[in-house]
Amino acid sequence: MVSEQARETVIRIVIADDHAILRAGLRSLLKSHSYIEVVGEAVDGDDAISKAAELRPDVLLLDLSMPPQGGISAIRPIREASPNTRVLALTMHDDPAYMRSVLEAGGAGYLVKRAADAELVAAIRSVYEGRTYVDVSIGPESADPPLEAGGGPFSLDDEKVHALKSLSGREQQVLMWVALGHTHREVAETLAVSIKTVETYRARLADKLGLRSRADLVRFALGAGVLSPNQM
Repeated sequence: MVSEQARETVIRIVIADDHAILRAGLRSLLKSHSYIEVVGEAVDGDDAISKAAELRPDVLLLDLSMPPQGGISAIRPIREASPNTRVLALTMHDDPAYMRSVLEAGGAGYLVKRAADAELVAAIRSVYEGRTYVDVSIGPESADPPLEAGGGPFSLDDEKVHALKSLSGREQQVLMWVALGHTHREVAETLAVSIKTVETYRARLADKLGLRSRADLVRFALGAGVLSPNQM
C-alpha cells in the first residue's frame, strides 16, 4: 500500500548502472508508478557522483559492479555531493559482506536484482521514508531464507515495542550477535556460555518476538535500534 507521503510527493530517482538495457528496463518499470520519477541515469561511479550533485535525487539506485572501481566506493562521495540522497544498492551480489560494506559506507538499502519488481518499489519507498532496507540471502552457516519480497524493515507497532521491552539484557545480546550473522557456536564462545544455552535464548526470542528466521531478526534489530547499520 502506498503511503500518504508517497501519494503527495514524487520520489525523484537516478539510476546508476553500466548496462543500458537494464537502465531502460528499470526506467520502464518505475514509469508505471505515478509517484516515482526517473530524473537521470549514470553509467559508472563517477557519473553517479556528478548526477547526484547536479540533480539532487531523493533516491539513487546504484549497481555495485560498474567499472572501473565498482559502486561501493562511490557511496560516500555521492552522499557528500548530495547529503539528502538515499543510496539503494541494486546488485547481483547475494552476499552479506557486500551488504555490510554498503551500509557501512552510508547506503540506505541493499536489494538483489533477482528480487520481484514489487520489492524494488517497496525498497525505494522505504529508503525514501528514512528507513533501512535489507534484502540479502543468509550465509552458508544458516538455512534461513532471505528477507521476504516486499517485507522491508519492520515498523515497531505497540505489540513489538512491548515484546522488545520484555527481552532481558542477555536476550538482547543474543539478538544482536545472531543478527550480525554469527553462528550459535560463535555466540556461545563470545558470551562464554554453552551452545545449548544460546539455542535456548534463540527459542525465547522466537517466542517473544514471533520471528523465526534470522532474516526477520535482522530487520527487527535494525528497526528497534538494538543493531545499527554501521555495526553490520
